[in-house]
Amino acid sequence: MRLLLDVMCGGLVSYLRMCNYDTVYAGDRGIDADDDLLALARAEKRTLLTRDVQLASRADDAVLLESREVEDQLRELAASGFDLSLADEPAFCGRCNGPLEPVSETASTPGYAPSPSSEQVWRCQDCGQHFWRGSHWDRVAETLATVTDSTPADDWRDPGQ
Repeated sequence: MRLLLDVMCGGLVSYLRMCNYDTVYAGDRGIDADDDLLALARAEKRTLLTRDVQLASRADDAVLLESREVEDQLRELAASGFDLSLADEPAFCGRCNGPLEPVSETASTPGYAPSPSSEQVWRCQDCGQHFWRGSHWDRVAETLATVTDSTPADDWRDPGQ
């Protein structure tokens, strides 16, 4: 699934990319106007994620999110059938959405990245950023586990019962 997130849903970008969704963020492309968003969604055959009721009603394919908080938006996506599992082999750059490629074990990496001989590392073919499963990966995994494991019934359970 190819996604386009409007500026009201920017907090979801890295989560969705880490779950291997091809995710374009309108803010990265400097797009604010509704007509421009709709044209991009149509041209690139993307599902629009938005909190704007009128914009969603004008899109060919849209998911309307009600929540403002990222974790609640993730819950809404999970409830509507989005697979929010972290990818075993990440495909999209968290920074620019470019394609990732594995870095060979003998290649050198920038100082901020671990050695690929000790940890699996990927490099964006577009922007050159390096990625690995570090503490950010662990935090995202914890958040996704929390939002996909909870149900509305869990939210309303009386702790005294």
